[in-house]
Amino acid sequence: MKNRKKIGSKIKEFREFRQLSRGDLAIQANLDEAQLQLIEDEGNVPSLGVLIKISRAMGVRIGTFLDDQEKIGPAMVNAGKAEETLSFSTKDESTREHLNFFSLAQAKSGRHMEPFLVEIEPAEESDYKLSSHEGEEFIYVLEGSIEINYGKEVYLLHKGDTIYLDSVVAHNIHAAGEQAAKILAVVYTPV
Repeated sequence: MKNRKKIGSKIKEFREFRQLSRGDLAIQANLDEAQLQLIEDEGNVPSLGVLIKISRAMGVRIGTFLDDQEKIGPAMVNAGKAEETLSFSTKDESTREHLNFFSLAQAKSGRHMEPFLVEIEPAEESDYKLSSHEGEEFIYVLEGSIEINYGKEVYLLHKGDTIYLDSVVAHNIHAAGEQAAKILAVVYTPV
């Protein structure tokens, strides 16, 4: 997928523009330098939490690395025309990728919210890795059912249900049971 390389190259471009070494950015973002190298040079797509850490360390919006083009004014995506932008993965390469993100505002520059349609495939594991990042998330279940591990709590949501959560609390979103699900997720991260 061409966006995999694009995210890494944008991160590298901004890092070099800010005259940061890879090691300096890794320290500022609290990441392994080897992980940053895989993102920048090999096209590994970072988890949402890692992408937020990188954007915060460089003082830019998360959308800076996701923007496809700059557009002033509204950005519209017609029904069925959302293109898959990326699948977020974790640092653990053995973890099965199960979240496919379709950006709904990729063309809008200067945005503070990231709206996505997310297809959630059933996961084989039951020991879900929790992650946290700055910001807030709003989730609306469009199809199927999802389970959200949020701190020490577990929430089960079905079609039509919503949840608004603080992303600083460790969490994981996955399909409930063996059926796929689809959600509308709006992620806000402060700059």
